[in-house]
Amino acid sequence: MKMIFKAAAVALAPVSLIALSTAPAIAQSKQGIAVADIQRAVATSNAYTTARTQIQTTYKAQIDSFTARKNAIDADLRAKSTALDAAIKAAGGKPTPAIQTQYEAAQKAQQDGQAELQRLGEPIALANAYVEEQITAKLSDALKAAMTKSKVDLVLGPDATVSYQPGVDITQAVVTELNALVPSVSITPPAGWRPGGQQQGQAPAAAAPANPSQQPTSR
Repeated sequence: MKMIFKAAAVALAPVSLIALSTAPAIAQSKQGIAVADIQRAVATSNAYTTARTQIQTTYKAQIDSFTARKNAIDADLRAKSTALDAAIKAAGGKPTPAIQTQYEAAQKAQQDGQAELQRLGEPIALANAYVEEQITAKLSDALKAAMTKSKVDLVLGPDATVSYQPGVDITQAVVTELNALVPSVSITPPAGWRPGGQQQGQAPAAAAPANPSQQPTSR
């Protein structure tokens, strides 16, 4: 509607005014608004999908070890939870020193299990994060190129919209630009590398994923 009103105003303006204002009006006009799912663009890029396959192969032993240990820890925690529920029921729902001790033991087992899984999954998590960081380093350039070619001035994320037609989604255009800018990436982080430029010895930016065989969350 705004563009319609602007066109009508130009049509009714004096010729001399049109001659003076046409060029600036064209330069300042908005060409359009688009939607792009940045996380999906990264996750479906050639570099990312290839790297994910390579990680599954290269880190297979670590992934299998992680999965087996996670299953064992989960089973142990379920058993402890069941035993605790039974003890509480037997005590009529009243707290007792024995139940408190049992509860604290279950809490410690959970914390220890999480810490162990984080240690086991760290090499896989770092590989995933390194892949993502290499791709997202070119994401801004890919998005700008896609916007230029699609002739849009504003891009919104899917979550920022109520409804939109498929034609305004330029996610695939962003993927195409990413594929050109980042055809492939390495899955082996340099020694001491940490996400976000942290150095070895500092805490990792994020804990290992619950299941390293799944796709990590994109930035």
